[in-house]
Amino acid sequence: MNKAKDYLHITSCCFVNAPFYRLQRDIDRFIENRIQPEIGLEGDVLYTQSIDDFQTIGDKLRNAGLSCTIHAPFYELSPGAIDPYIRRVSREKLKKAFALIPVLGPKSIVCHLGFEENKHAYKEKEWFKYSLEAWRELLETAIVHKTPLMLENTYERSPKQHRRMLTALDSPYSCFCLDVGHVLAFAGNSWHDWLPELSPWLGQLHLHDNHGRIDEHLAVGTGIFDFSDFFSYLQENNLKPLITLEPHQEEGLGESLTALDQLADWTDSSHWPGCAGSSNPSHSATIPLT
Repeated sequence: MNKAKDYLHITSCCFVNAPFYRLQRDIDRFIENRIQPEIGLEGDVLYTQSIDDFQTIGDKLRNAGLSCTIHAPFYELSPGAIDPYIRRVSREKLKKAFALIPVLGPKSIVCHLGFEENKHAYKEKEWFKYSLEAWRELLETAIVHKTPLMLENTYERSPKQHRRMLTALDSPYSCFCLDVGHVLAFAGNSWHDWLPELSPWLGQLHLHDNHGRIDEHLAVGTGIFDFSDFFSYLQENNLKPLITLEPHQEEGLGESLTALDQLADWTDSSHWPGCAGSSNPSHSATIPLT
C-alpha cells in the first residue's frame, strides 16, 4: 500500500476494494495513503455491525476528502430465485446494503446480476420476472439518493441478460459494471463481445487479471488480458466509467498502479468521475485489498 503514495494522480481517481472489516482495521492507512475504498459488505457484516460503525467510517472518509463506492453482498444470494423464501432472504440482505447509501455516501453501489445459464436457462422467464422485481425495488432507493446502481457480470456468458435487464429498468441510475476478469475466466469470450453492446449503460469497471482459466484476481498486466487494447477503446469512444481495481494480493495494488500509469492519462480529472471531490457521477474506480 505504501507505493500508492507514488501514484496519487491515479489513486485520487480510484477506489480500493476493501472488505468492511479490513477497512475498520486499516482506515488510517487508507487515509494516509489517499486510497478511496470500494466497501465490501460480504459475510455477516450487515448483521454484526451497527449503523454507527458504518457512520464512523463514512465520516472519516468525508473528513479526509475521500470518496467511496459500495459493493453489495452476492455470495449465496439469489434475488431472482424461484423459491420465495430464498428470494425474500436475498432481497432483505440487499436492502440492508442499500440502506447504507445515505450513511456512506457512495458514488455507486455494485451488485451482481446473478444469471447462471446452467441453473436459470430452464426457468428463464420466471428468473427474469423475479429479478426485475428485486432490482426495480432496490433502484428506487438508489434514485432517491442519486446513486447509480451498477449491475456486474459474473457467470453470464453473454451480455444478453444485462442488456435485457437494463433496458427494462430504463433509468439513468441503472448502469453496467464490466468485470474484465470475469469475462476472461467465466464467459469464455472477449470484452469485445460485451462492451460495444453494453457501452450505452457502462458506468463502472472492475479491473483485475487472470490466465483465462480461473478467477485469479491478479494485478493488472500480470495475466493475459489485453489492457492496452481495452483502454484504447475506452478513449476512442469517450467512455468515462468509474474504475475498480481488484487484485486480491496487497502487492497487486502497486503492480496495478504501475500498469495503469502506462495505460491512460490520469492528469485530466474531468475524464475520471471517481476523482476525489468530484460530484456523484453515473460512472466509478476501485482497487482491492484482502
